[in-house]
Amino acid sequence: MAKKIKKKKTVKKVKKTVKKVSAKGGSTSGGKKAAKALPKRKPIGKVTHFFDKIKVAIIKFNKPVKVGAQICFEGNKTCFPQVLNSMQYNHESIKLAKKGKEVGVKVKKEVKEGDLVFPN
Repeated sequence: MAKKIKKKKTVKKVKKTVKKVSAKGGSTSGGKKAAKALPKRKPIGKVTHFFDKIKVAIIKFNKPVKVGAQICFEGNKTCFPQVLNSMQYNHESIKLAKKGKEVGVKVKKEVKEGDLVFPN
């Protein structure tokens, strides 16, 4: 008979802890909370080609971008920020890349075709 009483006490303790955890808003399976989603950013361009020997990326911009702007390259294996020091269009230096233009940009790391360009 003493064994039955011990089982009832442990069951009551477990029920109390479950009620406490659920009242606090947590879960009973490990106590992990859901992560907040980051705000979505819209890309301002996309890498269409990369010349690996001279480290120049050809980027098609969706919005006008000036020299000196901070951008961030993001892809499957790439993620780094950079300041646009120079841009070229048809082998001529430009200060503003207009919407829809494909512009050559000197990059400090390797990027892949299809990587997106975000404002930083």
